[in-house]
Amino acid sequence: MELIVDAQNALGECIVWCERTQSLLWTDILGRRLWRHRPASGETQHWEMPERLASFALAASEGRLLLGLESRLAWFDFAAGEVMTIVEVESDVPGTRLNDGRCDRQGRFVFGTMNEAIGRAPIGRFYRLGHSLHLETLPLAPVAIANSICFSPDGATMYFCDSLSGMIRCCDYGDEVAGERIFAHLPPGCGEPDGSAIDADGFLWNAEWGAGRIVRYRPDGSIERAVAVPVSQPTCPCFGGPGLDQLFVTSALVDLLESERYAGGVFGMPVTDAVGLPEVRFGARMGDDSAI
Repeated sequence: MELIVDAQNALGECIVWCERTQSLLWTDILGRRLWRHRPASGETQHWEMPERLASFALAASEGRLLLGLESRLAWFDFAAGEVMTIVEVESDVPGTRLNDGRCDRQGRFVFGTMNEAIGRAPIGRFYRLGHSLHLETLPLAPVAIANSICFSPDGATMYFCDSLSGMIRCCDYGDEVAGERIFAHLPPGCGEPDGSAIDADGFLWNAEWGAGRIVRYRPDGSIERAVAVPVSQPTCPCFGGPGLDQLFVTSALVDLLESERYAGGVFGMPVTDAVGLPEVRFGARMGDDSAI
């Protein structure tokens, strides 16, 4: 894997490929910055956020994103640099913040929260923001650190995890959510499951925090391969490039026990035998009468 952007992110996360702009987008959560990189030109930009940006989704509306900020969901307008709150999340639960999130195949934003308090009690929950901007709580077990959210190509299975549990879980998914179960156990000594992405064949690619690798799981939960990353704390993979045949990975330098030169960078490599799926955009359009 090669270094693509020497971003030196404290906690790079939530990398996605935007086919409209042919660019990578990701967040440095602790740095409170949204980043964008265009591989074709080498241009890199970033925007300051009013609070930690945990995750986000591409939007149907041109030039906008749906932001998962630490305390709320909001719209972001690139041209104006403006952040507009949609709804606050867990304002009555001290110590939690938003964490991982991704759109389902219907274009609804599914995300989870995490507990930052000492002891990390499992009080984080999973939520879904629909096209009408109604927020619902999903009937999944509470977690300490919600992560690894992604969906099978047909949208019928949701994958997710509590990073501290050492396992990735899944459930039957649609308008109703049920059948929560274990998808895969991480082998002993392989760190913690972080962000994930699904390829066109339904295989799950997971970043193993602390283990310096991306693992590809078959749909039955068995390991198909492991790809080494040149830093110990990879955080989230995605497929990008014009043919969605490039694997990109964010990373983090926070909490490192020893210095790593390219920690916090974004890495990439071609993949010859797998391709990704286009990132689903959040279905509500900013300003739509139906999204009030």
